Amino acid sequence: MKLARDTWLVFGRYFGLFIRNPVWVAIGVLQPLLYLVLFAPLLKPLANVPGFPQGGAYEVFVPGLLVQLGMFGAAGVGFSLISELRMGVIERLRVTPVSRIALLLGRAMRDVISILVQSILLIVFALPFGLSVHIAGVLVALALIALIGLLTAAVAYTVALWVKDENTYAPIIFTSSLPILLLSGVLLPLGLAPQWLRSIAAANPLSYAVDAARAVFIDHMNDPSVVKGVVIMLVLCVVAVVLGARAFGRAIA
Repeated sequence: MKLARDTWLVFGRYFGLFIRNPVWVAIGVLQPLLYLVLFAPLLKPLANVPGFPQGGAYEVFVPGLLVQLGMFGAAGVGFSLISELRMGVIERLRVTPVSRIALLLGRAMRDVISILVQSILLIVFALPFGLSVHIAGVLVALALIALIGLLTAAVAYTVALWVKDENTYAPIIFTSSLPILLLSGVLLPLGLAPQWLRSIAAANPLSYAVDAARAVFIDHMNDPSVVKGVVIMLVLCVVAVVLGARAFGRAIA
């Protein structure tokens, strides 16, 4: 009960800050929307090429965009934490009895809700382009995106607490994010890639999340890739949250 109460209190503080500046939701969805308008039409001629996944171009591309949104939407959250470290906010938490895990989960919940709102908006924007949706599939996909957002936020906060400097944090997070995204098949399906590239991508956990999201969008809920993607993201989330909670504990010890 204490963990739930503490998490809710931390979440309430940061969610209040978030709703005072909702323009970040629009900014966050702008880049995926540009991909949807300017890049997705290029995939239509590839829909019948061997190696292209089942479903139309948008049923393949939009799930990839959602995964990208889940990752990049939370990759930069460490900047605000570094700012609070510099202002002494984290230092003052030493005298409070709040749970260290709640300090992470409360913040991350705010980040996940922001990502989910942006994801829903992106799905709605994609409908006029020809995206077909299945309610159950969309719900599973959103749950998967929430896990990706929580995972990325936990890692971002952990790195921020370790480095305590924006000039170090930015290259670590964004340089490492790029190859992970490229090797996940968010833009072009990995079925179109040469074998050596697919072999490398097999070691990328995010590629399994992309496969799972695409499967549920075409209503293949029983596809083995769905369970595999969700389980992998869930396990990584638990590991990242544990590491993040320890980092918060050390920061205010």
